[in-house]
Amino acid sequence: QVQLVETGGGLVQPGGSLRLSCAASGSIYRIYAMNWYRQAPGKQRELVATVTSGGTTNYADSVKGRFTISRDNAKNTVYLQMNSLKPEDTAVYYCNTKIRVRPWLYENTYWGQGTQVTVSS
Repeated sequence: QVQLVETGGGLVQPGGSLRLSCAASGSIYRIYAMNWYRQAPGKQRELVATVTSGGTTNYADSVKGRFTISRDNAKNTVYLQMNSLKPEDTAVYYCNTKIRVRPWLYENTYWGQGTQVTVSS
């Protein structure tokens, strides 16, 4: 059984920093691109950042220059370093990826349980 477990959320003042982690565990053959999404109250879930298995990254315009996504393939873990946080970054953050558990099986999509990030003074 594959699981994604996120850690690192919390309360931070505007201008502060947080680092989120998301570790995949279970029977894993291959992990594809890893993503961070967020969902603020009353809003749709939005894609924040993506990192491919080769390390290519992409960011939403709203977080470019402030957030950095990275991954450790040996640990099956993706990170989101968030700097210069703003109140509008307040949301539940979710990690997401596609994982193939056996080479002869198709990949499935997995989501973490979500971690709350609150930016407030």
